Amino acid sequence: MRNIWTIAKRELETYFSSPVAYTVAFLFLLIIGLIFALNILTLTSSPFGYTDAPDSRIITGPMAFLLILAVPALTMRTLADEVKMGTMELLLTAPVRDAELIIGKWLGALLFFIALLAFTLVFPIMLNRLVTPGIDIMMTLAGYLGALLAASALLALGIGISALFDNQIAAFFVTLSLFVVLWWLIGAPANILPGSGEVFRYLDFSAQVYDNFNQGILNLSSIVYFLSLTALGLFIGTTAVELRRWR
Repeated sequence: MRNIWTIAKRELETYFSSPVAYTVAFLFLLIIGLIFALNILTLTSSPFGYTDAPDSRIITGPMAFLLILAVPALTMRTLADEVKMGTMELLLTAPVRDAELIIGKWLGALLFFIALLAFTLVFPIMLNRLVTPGIDIMMTLAGYLGALLAASALLALGIGISALFDNQIAAFFVTLSLFVVLWWLIGAPANILPGSGEVFRYLDFSAQVYDNFNQGILNLSSIVYFLSLTALGLFIGTTAVELRRWR
């Protein structure tokens, strides 16, 4: 556990000193802020009063989609850069297990995203003061939990893919391609095969976010879905590092 925490702190420090991470964080918060401001502007300028007052979904809704674009940029360098810089050999000879290395990298990235989530809390707090009788707190918490679980899964998959490549750009595009499949394409057969489409509907990343957590619904099957993707990503990364060790 000490090794995991040491690697996570080192990774977190790397993010806070990386211009790419700062750019991603700035754009992430800027887009959510703009969406929030536009909704509030519509609310205050509406001649019909507060009948269509927005809820926390205007904040939690865009988060998961933005992760599809942000995570590849955040994870592309996690292990691919170690190989490029020649520090992977040092990590492989250090008294650190392969799983500890991957979990530590993932935990550092997840802590960085949690910091971003903390900054966004200002928006539901403001919204709660603007609408009457206030926003649905349970829906807000469910939306944030969904965003956190989605980030956990995507970051694990991104780090796992980064471990497979020596080139950051290749890791970025492969990760982005996988996320596009999970977000848009994997659920498409559910509409074509109505009789046996439940499996594809369950695998649909966007449906898990928007049809469950973002509606304030906590399903065990959805939680298992995101935790399974997280475990898959960590397994891919650990296996890739083990293969590098035996080369």
